[in-house]
Amino acid sequence: MTLAQDKASPSARNARTPGHQASLIVQGADATGIVSALTSVLSGHGANIVSLDQYSDNPQGGAFFQRTVFTLDALQAALPALRADLDEHLVRRYGLTCTLRDLSVPKRMAIFASKSDHCLLDLLWRHRQGQLPVSIPMVISNHPDVAEEVRSFGIPFLHVPSTGPDKSAAEAEHLRLLKDNVDFVVLARYMQILSGDFIEKAGVPIINIHHSFLPAFIGAGPYAKAKERGVKLVGATAHYVTEDLDEGPIIEQDVVRVSHADTAAELARRGADVERAVLSRAVLWHAEDRVIRNGNHTIVFA
Repeated sequence: MTLAQDKASPSARNARTPGHQASLIVQGADATGIVSALTSVLSGHGANIVSLDQYSDNPQGGAFFQRTVFTLDALQAALPALRADLDEHLVRRYGLTCTLRDLSVPKRMAIFASKSDHCLLDLLWRHRQGQLPVSIPMVISNHPDVAEEVRSFGIPFLHVPSTGPDKSAAEAEHLRLLKDNVDFVVLARYMQILSGDFIEKAGVPIINIHHSFLPAFIGAGPYAKAKERGVKLVGATAHYVTEDLDEGPIIEQDVVRVSHADTAAELARRGADVERAVLSRAVLWHAEDRVIRNGNHTIVFA
């Protein structure tokens, strides 16, 4: 196994995080001595651990997951030697996967949107307020409706029409725009189904927000369906996108209680509030390396 490296450009700096702070994500088969080996490597390089979260799904031969945040003076200069030591003492010795990232370099996040703007504008506002440690190189939409609002945030807006059953031309353009420019993609109520070919070729995590606890009320008009069923809770689910529609690993979920007296429009309004909150938390946790994927589920150190 090899030591993974971050792909973010060092020219893009995150003002929220000191330039000498890094995250280290470790995962693999659990074994005695992993934590000791990890802390020994970090202390040997003069690093100071400021937070450490770990989880083992079975101490007797199960899977091990750990997120460590540490500070280290002259971090950029120290990273090559630190990666080499982690490779020797964790990757080769224990067969673990390690991902080391300078937290002052924000991940690059592309947003896909359609006509619905509540999740999109919430992410842009949080980004402008410094609440999301990401850079946003582009917003891509299959409709031009939100162009002016997006550009008012100083973010490039790109209109890529996607109509009819054949989405291959639109997806080819998406791939061209994304190539080497982003670290992950967020579907902010992007009302198009992505093909398995696109997901594979994009080669980066894709986060979606779904307007219910999966798999209830799949398809159009979910809140009208919820009203018809007399639901007492409406919710939202943020998950990673896989080829299986709305079946990807779940990052975050939440609900709000509703009443029999609420109209479908009121359910939609309250549901939109939950969608915004759930998606923003999922994006934040992903951006801060708090989410570790393991098969079709996640470990979230929130």
